[in-house]
Amino acid sequence: MNAIVALCHFCELHGPRTLFCTEVLHAPLPKGAGNGDSPGQGEQAEEEEGGIQMSSRIRTHSPAEGASAESSSPGPKKSDMCEASVSQGCRSLAAGHPGYISHDKETSIKYVSHQHPNHPQLFSIVRQACVRSLSCEVCPGREGPIFFGDEQHGFVFSHTFFIKDSLARGFQRWYSIIAIMMDRIYLINSWPFLLGKIRGIIDELQGKALKVFEAEQFGCPQRAQRMNTAFTPFLHQRNGNAARSLTSLTSDDNLWACLHTSFAWLLKACGSRLTEKLLEGAPTEDTLVQMEKLADLEEESESWDNSEAEEEEKAPVLPEGAEGRELTKCPTDFSLHLDCGNWQPRKLSVFKSLRHMRQVLGAPSFRMLAWHVLMGNQVIWKSRDADLVQSAFEILRTMLPVGCVRIIPYSNQYEEAYRCNFLGLSPHVQIPSHVLSSEFAVVVEVHTATRSSLHPVGCEDDQSLSKYEFVVTSGSPVAADRVGPTILNKMEAALTNQNLSVDVVDQCLVCLKEEWMNKVKVLFKFTKVDSRPKEDTQKLLSILGASEEDNVKLLKFWMTGLSKTYKSHLMSTVRSPTASAS
Repeated sequence: MNAIVALCHFCELHGPRTLFCTEVLHAPLPKGAGNGDSPGQGEQAEEEEGGIQMSSRIRTHSPAEGASAESSSPGPKKSDMCEASVSQGCRSLAAGHPGYISHDKETSIKYVSHQHPNHPQLFSIVRQACVRSLSCEVCPGREGPIFFGDEQHGFVFSHTFFIKDSLARGFQRWYSIIAIMMDRIYLINSWPFLLGKIRGIIDELQGKALKVFEAEQFGCPQRAQRMNTAFTPFLHQRNGNAARSLTSLTSDDNLWACLHTSFAWLLKACGSRLTEKLLEGAPTEDTLVQMEKLADLEEESESWDNSEAEEEEKAPVLPEGAEGRELTKCPTDFSLHLDCGNWQPRKLSVFKSLRHMRQVLGAPSFRMLAWHVLMGNQVIWKSRDADLVQSAFEILRTMLPVGCVRIIPYSNQYEEAYRCNFLGLSPHVQIPSHVLSSEFAVVVEVHTATRSSLHPVGCEDDQSLSKYEFVVTSGSPVAADRVGPTILNKMEAALTNQNLSVDVVDQCLVCLKEEWMNKVKVLFKFTKVDSRPKEDTQKLLSILGASEEDNVKLLKFWMTGLSKTYKSHLMSTVRSPTASAS
């Protein structure tokens, strides 16, 4: 995460001051910022901490770390800080301390901790955020989280808190932990995460300080001593007790190393928990239907688990000889190859694409089949090869919205059209005569070929299909005689255009489906919600370019594929007076 996390303190002499900050460096350290790898400059102490390599190194310190006080330095002057001792409240690291550097091996990112940022612009941003967090930008009670900032100086998540100090005015000192970044949306979305983790750091600091405070009060109670001492203005500032460091208040010499580890982990974890995704417009109907089906499947699995638990509690007695037998249930509506009690992994696709299927079946047979698919008629495939049937359904279903697809991949008996519009059957299954003679069904029979090749050979052809013969029949040849729906004509034009790759054809099909689903939504709103008269509906169909008979049938069938979310949203919408009057 491109941010800076800092610990700030309100000094009674100098006001708000930055004590310790951790920043992210994506590029190598600048020259002179880290020379710890050269011999003779110090020992290197490293430890692994959650995939981040932490090391304390000898570094050339900037004036912000107390080495000098030139006019060009981004850090504060010596006169603006407490005495140059590590025991004072305005300082965290001693003048010669190298600071802390953590290396993230996965991303090659470095997390650097010191008292102030070395870059002048970053120092100014952190300084302003520190002042605002400990002065004007506070929540009621002066302790708790708050958000503020702007585009120029960055946005800040600030959490103020008190630390117990037996020698301070009011027996407590005021601190804040701030997270600064330029991305307002990202920081707001990270609020719950930052609040929980920073609250944990604060609780640990307050717990350590409370133990020290109670021990000091037990040994020498300060409240009674102050009441018995004559009042002296600014007594505590002059005797130096007001400037006790945080390490002294918590009695933890490794405090800054621990804070560096916590801040570095906070930056890494907060940066990896959220990812950006490009969303183009509202979710499609297919996405909504898939989400609804997933929710229904989860509910069914929960109810199934509950029923199984109840059956286990009842502990039924098995009949004699039933031990060792496994009762299996054969699902009928899954997109996997299931064979009543014997699940088999899915094989490679037999049909590669719609263009491939058109080459295998031939243009006239494919057009008839595609017409029935788009109209919502029942499509029946009879074959001994269940994988071939499954592959054919996977290709044909791409022509329809997800909500219009009802598949029984392979069955040993005929299923009515209201249960499925794609049905796979074994060759011995008898299809009722009224279905064979109906214009609302199409049958594709797959026979063993008598010759080596019975269909045109294309570049995408699979040699495994050369042993089959495909016969497409329907009770009415209406599909071959009519012009057909507009989407079918456009689809065939894309399939016959050899300049378009298979991927481009797939995207073209997606666009065509979205175009006609939008027409379906308009028609549904017009007829089902607003209850417009038939004359107005005809005018609307003419405007939509769908007044032909096949187009109207297609729109009515695709209307069944609208998501429940969209339908309920429209039905719950209050009709306007003008719509009701018309």
